[in-house]
Amino acid sequence: MLILRAALPQDESSVFCLALDLAISYRVERESFSHSYARVLASADMHLAVACELNEIIGYVLGTAHPAFYSNGDVAWVEEIMVREDHRGKGAGKKLMDHFEAWASSRQCRLVSLATRRAADFYRAIGYVETAAYFRKEL
Repeated sequence: MLILRAALPQDESSVFCLALDLAISYRVERESFSHSYARVLASADMHLAVACELNEIIGYVLGTAHPAFYSNGDVAWVEEIMVREDHRGKGAGKKLMDHFEAWASSRQCRLVSLATRRAADFYRAIGYVETAAYFRKEL
């Protein structure tokens, strides 16, 4: 049975292992991760949820909410979502997204956005539409 819940401090190592598998453009460093993990848990404007099966963390979603002028209110942004490879295709990703959307809705966010390179078909299947290109500049 899949259980979704807010992440706890003791989940850090499990989430770190999943983050290692998520990153393809960057190398996740343990010390930086630990610093960020603590900041995420302490932030009222960020949400980190985990998916657990048989007391084992098999996925997570990390996102934020912030005001935006164009939306006439707050918007939510999915920063990262990861499901362990051997659990993909079984509904955990959709449930994580549903969980994040419920969090965003509880904060009266007007929409949820995200960027993806590898999972466009998944997001289309759960009701997301492509609206823009994604650009970045490293600093």
